[in-house]
Amino acid sequence: MVAMDTSTDLFRRLEQLNAIGASLSKERDINRLLESILVAAKTITHADGGTLYRMTPDAKALRFEIIRTDSLKIAMGGTTGIPIKFPNLPLVNEKGEPNDAMVAVYAAIHDKTVNIADAYTEAGFDFSGTRGFDERTGYRSQSFLTVPMKNHEGEIIGVLQLINAQNPETGTVVAFSVADQSLAESLASQAAIALTNRLLITQLEELFESFINLINLAIDEKSPYTGGHCQRVPALTMLLAEAVNRVNEGPLAGFSMTDHDRYELKIAGLLHDCGKVTTPVHVVDKATKLQTIFDRINLIDTRFEVLKRDAEIHALRQQLALGSKATQESNAAIWKTCHEQIRALESDREFLRKTNVGGEAMKDEALQRVRDIGTQRKWRNVDGLETDFLASDEIENLAIRAGTLTQKERDTINYHIVATIKMLEQLPWPNHLKNVPEYAGGHHERMDGKGYPKGLTRDQMSLQARMMGIADIFEALTAKDRPYKPGMKLSQAMGIMGNFKKNGHIDPELFDIFVREEVYRRYAEQFLDPAQIDDVDKKALTG
Repeated sequence: MVAMDTSTDLFRRLEQLNAIGASLSKERDINRLLESILVAAKTITHADGGTLYRMTPDAKALRFEIIRTDSLKIAMGGTTGIPIKFPNLPLVNEKGEPNDAMVAVYAAIHDKTVNIADAYTEAGFDFSGTRGFDERTGYRSQSFLTVPMKNHEGEIIGVLQLINAQNPETGTVVAFSVADQSLAESLASQAAIALTNRLLITQLEELFESFINLINLAIDEKSPYTGGHCQRVPALTMLLAEAVNRVNEGPLAGFSMTDHDRYELKIAGLLHDCGKVTTPVHVVDKATKLQTIFDRINLIDTRFEVLKRDAEIHALRQQLALGSKATQESNAAIWKTCHEQIRALESDREFLRKTNVGGEAMKDEALQRVRDIGTQRKWRNVDGLETDFLASDEIENLAIRAGTLTQKERDTINYHIVATIKMLEQLPWPNHLKNVPEYAGGHHERMDGKGYPKGLTRDQMSLQARMMGIADIFEALTAKDRPYKPGMKLSQAMGIMGNFKKNGHIDPELFDIFVREEVYRRYAEQFLDPAQIDDVDKKALTG
């Protein structure tokens, strides 16, 4: 009868071990994984307490990671948020010899399981620290099972130590059995593989994100005006996504995210503008209409100075031509005409300088004035030839109705999203990241199909791509590092976003959540200047 009970218990624990192994392989969080390993080991061996150690990066010591003792209600490390302040256990002592006196270190150094029935009577190990702990707490540390954890390359990566096996029926402390040791060793092996795999995946993810940050750094180095955008848009996208995830009523109540979903959206956000590496920096940084490598308004200033000089020279020549016939009245008339010409030149120069800034939309009469100055005024160029005051390219740029970009330059800027899609679609995305190209490539589309590059409508876009569209626009409106405008206040930016909602530019349901959950304010508190943060009329925006 006893043998049957033992067999039944062992079979049940083997089933537990299989289930534990499967769950460990699915865990993404390192702290939860380590915690699960120790709790699982305690469960299948009926241990009251235990400690999980990990090898330090330099492989010179064991570091406390998780400590649990049920009867004393001790829980440290892992997900508890309670730090473990015990010092590391060095693998060698002060004499440079193997630190075999410490049982956990001994197991790690010699790759050997140590099963001790009673620490107080066991010879060969230093349990003075254990005795001191017992004296302080009234605990009695008795049986110990210490198992090394070894990865697939045969390297010791940690140690699993269990304390005080308990009889499941009576609760009395007993020695760890041969079955306990076998189960713990099997679990330690599975756990080491799961932990190593998780660490390798984490390292690959970190490497991948480092490459992404490298791309964004390249964009940042090309232009200080867009590098921050590559970091702020994903941050705002995630704030909005989490807000939608919390909603439990309304048309978006069914949306939910797993950790995989969050990571996929985060990566898409970080890569949403990677195509800007192909965009010429003089277009990205074009702060004025005439800016290329430098602001060509200075060349036009020089031409005005040449014309002013020519007007003065012409006046002087007229005086010389009069000779002895010159009178005070004739000289005054000559210089009056000269000064009128210079004032007209100064007026035209001031007009072109203001026009060059591109701060507000130009009216038709202003556009015509640019063309008249460019073609009706003449100047003598460096070759001595009389030519139009403005070149055709200069007229085209100065006649930009709004902003600082020509249509060709806008097309160049807009091409970055095509380049982004091309770049991302070339990558062999794993299944949990397969949507990254679609999420990242849709942030310039509109709900009414008037966006670019594909002219998608709302129903043809994922919710995540629509989120990124809102984040991209709001970041651009409020950004304080653009060369051509100051960052808007919240009320102004949200007013524009409200109009975008009405005219089919952005998703209305997502924008309502953006407003109701005050996503804009949480973002502003992190990224905007205090002077930009003002009151927003939420009722007016949500209707």
